Amino acid sequence: MSLPPEKASELKQLIHQQLSKMDVHGRIREILAETIREELAPDQQHLSTEDLIKALRRRGIIDDVMKELNFVTDSVEQELPSSPKQPICFDRQSTLKKVRDGTRMADSTTMLSISDPIHMVLIKTDIFGETTLVASYFLEWRSVLGSENGVTSLTVELMGVGTESKVSVGILNIKLEMYPPLNQTLSQEVVNTQLALERQKTAEKERLFLVYAKQWWREYLQIRPSHNSRLVKIFAQDENGINRPVCSYVKPLRAGRLLDTPRQAARFVNVLGYERAPVIGGGGKQEQWCTLLAFLCRNKGDCEDHANLLCSLLLGYGLEAFVCVGTKAKGVPHAWVMTFLIYKIFFRYIHKPTNPDEPPVAEQPKPLYPYRTIGCVFNHQMFLGNCQPSDAVETCVFDLNDESKWKPMSEEAIKSVCAPGATTSLPPFPPLCASTIDASVTSNEIEMQLRLLVSEHRKDLGLTTVWEDQLSYLLSPALASYEFERTTSISAGNEEFQDAIRRAVPDGHTFKGFPIHFVYRNARRAFATCLRSPFCEEIICCRGDQVRLAVRVRVFTYPESACAVWIMFACKYRSVL
Repeated sequence: MSLPPEKASELKQLIHQQLSKMDVHGRIREILAETIREELAPDQQHLSTEDLIKALRRRGIIDDVMKELNFVTDSVEQELPSSPKQPICFDRQSTLKKVRDGTRMADSTTMLSISDPIHMVLIKTDIFGETTLVASYFLEWRSVLGSENGVTSLTVELMGVGTESKVSVGILNIKLEMYPPLNQTLSQEVVNTQLALERQKTAEKERLFLVYAKQWWREYLQIRPSHNSRLVKIFAQDENGINRPVCSYVKPLRAGRLLDTPRQAARFVNVLGYERAPVIGGGGKQEQWCTLLAFLCRNKGDCEDHANLLCSLLLGYGLEAFVCVGTKAKGVPHAWVMTFLIYKIFFRYIHKPTNPDEPPVAEQPKPLYPYRTIGCVFNHQMFLGNCQPSDAVETCVFDLNDESKWKPMSEEAIKSVCAPGATTSLPPFPPLCASTIDASVTSNEIEMQLRLLVSEHRKDLGLTTVWEDQLSYLLSPALASYEFERTTSISAGNEEFQDAIRRAVPDGHTFKGFPIHFVYRNARRAFATCLRSPFCEEIICCRGDQVRLAVRVRVFTYPESACAVWIMFACKYRSVL
């Protein structure tokens, strides 16, 4: 048996935190540099994997890690083998440990029954910190169970993503080793037979679900022929161009201690970058629903990626959440998340359906949301197509139990291909990782860079620049208040900020401030954006008597090194009329 998904997620998070605490990656880099400098001949440029692993063992890195990662079960009668999706990574080496009572490793037969692959994602980062998804690969690791001495080497070809999913991007040499070694290995024939049976079972489940989906779609069209034009999304392509049921992109995800509330989760998803899949040529939008690991690794994605992550997090908090697929203004396809709460509304927009049968004189609620039509809603267990006469969001009734308004798919059919442990489903979601950004240091660095950019810009205009540190400091409460409001929808702290500014600005002087928000940490790019605002440019290029400038930067960190960057430019000067 394998760990439940929620326990596996917590275990992965603990391992990652322990590795960060021990600075394992930094120690590996130091050893790698020393090995290359001290042990390689001047004409030898290649360091093999064996040489690196020997160096790590010689310096005790692997032993130190394994000593720290002793997981003891609460009951001596219960075996808790961890999933191979919880690797301790040393460059290209993964250490997979199965324990019972902190001492015993799971047997090879039990490990052979764990079908979750190891998901590897290749990311390219340029000099400006911009990330690009290069490749995504699911590695079948169980061949090591039938190898001699529990060691095997593999060569895999990594393919591109999206429109380049058929183009090779490189070859990856992988060495797999069981640590500690298995007491008894399986024959390669047994391993191959098990994998073949699983592939056959997977293919049959996918075929049956496809047959069912086609039948469901025919019945849906028979209700009303116009349904053919609605955005009812049953399958979606992932980054590798593989069609998957949309329900498989959503699973309950627990954030551990990294996010305390659903509102914090919503803010975290909001600060992840937005980027549409690249399109070669015209013809509209390129479809690409990223798996969660690929989305988190590059820290940006399309609206569907954000919606799937947010829905997964809200489900993890025990809320009833669904991803909605439809359109927004001008008929642009869009995805968003809705929740049903018993006592109060959680989200930004409250839906009050209008009744098209009421007389024109009756006052109808004016929708505040940007959504126009809705074709379907889904989560990890349910899929429902909108079969109401109109798919306009403002007239829709969201009683999902009413089959005259929402046509459901069989939950058993969805479970057969999307439930945790199903061989057709995506592997367990990775745990969220704590931020590696030091908020104070990063805030100070960006602020110093902005001061320099402002001074240079004013110098080019023939203006001198005088900074007032106290005024800059007084801007901090406002930035904290803005982020608090974005997270909680509650405004607080503005009164104190306004009173402090009144006291800092003498009579006869004028104060101007301009706050702006970014989700990246590139100071030069942020400054260029600020100059495009007439209000900000007026402050930066302020002319007058006794001009004093101020700038304050506040970085708020979130998991996966996502961040909200608030910047406020301000000036005060003596009014001369």
